[in-house]
Amino acid sequence: MKKNTIKNIGTSDFVNMGPIRLRQPLPTRQIDMIDPFVLLHHYGPYEISETHNPFDLGPHPHRGFEPVTFLVQGEQLHRDSLGNESVVKAGDVQWTTAGRGIIHAEKPTNEFVKKGGIIEGIQLWLNLPASKKMISANYQHEKHEDFHKVISEDKKVVTKVIAGTLDNKHGRIVTQTPVNAFMIDAKSGGTENISFPDTHQGLLYLLKGKVRINENEMLELDGPQLIQFNQDGEGFTLKAEADSLMLFLSGAPFNEPVATYGPYVMNTQTEIMEAMRDYQMGKMGFLPVN
Repeated sequence: MKKNTIKNIGTSDFVNMGPIRLRQPLPTRQIDMIDPFVLLHHYGPYEISETHNPFDLGPHPHRGFEPVTFLVQGEQLHRDSLGNESVVKAGDVQWTTAGRGIIHAEKPTNEFVKKGGIIEGIQLWLNLPASKKMISANYQHEKHEDFHKVISEDKKVVTKVIAGTLDNKHGRIVTQTPVNAFMIDAKSGGTENISFPDTHQGLLYLLKGKVRINENEMLELDGPQLIQFNQDGEGFTLKAEADSLMLFLSGAPFNEPVATYGPYVMNTQTEIMEAMRDYQMGKMGFLPVN
């Protein structure tokens, strides 16, 4: 396997989002966007209790992209203007296609808040091409036990195939564009090869641990956390120097202009203004506060 060389190594600094303090490995000063991936937030771990619950996101709109949640720890309640209501548990993935518009809300379940616990997860903003920005909204929730897994020869690395394909194992998520999404759980000393098409841009984000990439670059939790690969190979190798958890993403770039404002990702500022107007006019549906 010809290995992809590394284009950028980015940090995952803390930013404030209202009452929430979280890591933002994408975008940063060094890496604006890894087409088609617009934004990556790593939230938590937060200690949730009846007296402390910062992660209560009331109804808010989206248009023009796919907000995706990879829940690492805890339990969240999802509600949306399509009528979906589901409890997302640790290891589950919820994949929302905002398309022409959706309103959703997320928070820990009342039962989880009452008993207390840890919430941690990743929120990804995956762009939609211009031809699909106004498609009908959709919601997918897949449970952790249902994903196909690839296990390394040394049995120390388990890769959960969420979307796309790895070693002839297919993800359960139906995607609008060619995308791979793998959650990689590696025990110390484990090694694995991860392949992806040379037509994709690829990135690896480290949630915890310490890993060596292509036998030379080292990723550590308190140091650089995100690697962007060049489109010059067929994949990469990893070796866990400690128990580690990683998210790998790859996708075919669109090479289109991107305009963002708040919860909208479009191609032009005019489309952003239209999205704001349509939301105010109720064209994205309604979701009562709960």
